[in-house]
Amino acid sequence: MAKLNGKVAVVTGASSGIGEATVRALAAEGAAVVAGARRKERLDELVERVAQDNGKAIAVECDITDEEQAHALVQRAVEEFGKIDLLVNNAGVMLLSTVGKSLSDQWRQMFEVNVMGLLYATDAAIGHMKEQGSGHLVNISSVAGRKVTRDSSGVYAGTKHAVNAISEGLRQELLDDNIRVSIVGPGAVETELPDHITDEDARGGLSGLLSLERLQAEDIAGAIVYSVTQPERVSVNEILIRPTQQPV
Repeated sequence: MAKLNGKVAVVTGASSGIGEATVRALAAEGAAVVAGARRKERLDELVERVAQDNGKAIAVECDITDEEQAHALVQRAVEEFGKIDLLVNNAGVMLLSTVGKSLSDQWRQMFEVNVMGLLYATDAAIGHMKEQGSGHLVNISSVAGRKVTRDSSGVYAGTKHAVNAISEGLRQELLDDNIRVSIVGPGAVETELPDHITDEDARGGLSGLLSLERLQAEDIAGAIVYSVTQPERVSVNEILIRPTQQPV
């Protein structure tokens, strides 16, 4: 029996990688999924694949850094399916570099997507979850949210430390509302994130991790499904998941 029958989920950054795998995994467990991202064509293809697998999902074009669009994404779930049970804040960018190269546009983009986008969507979802007396927020962090290394940008790590702090704050704020909060912190995953790095020094520093047998997006989706399918008395606060051979 599917474990999420009757549940409604919203997934941000759903057009590729972990987000795409999460949409498919949640739908396979019976959830109705609202898939949000900027690349509508990719979302439409994803929704079609979900339907072929007898799942239920809809695509919503959304730039999570726009507060109105983030709120509209959550509202679409309520309008289409009547509620929102799960919000997976997956949208993120990893523009690694050292400070001192005047890449302020990239720093700003990371904070806008990784932190502010998460806050916008969460802010919109909490009210609905409080009204129904339950809900679950899953925030995708990173190993960089626990440990800063020379090979990982301090700015990127700063955004993921912020995700962890915000998540713990939310967990405490929402105790009386029966809303659970989970952090999933992946190590090296085979996604397109490294392709966006423009700093050649930072790309070179990643070479060791990129040569490992990295995690697959489906591995992280499996951790998300685990966290949201536990009995209501169980709150999985954090899952840290690395490739077996990743040293840090």
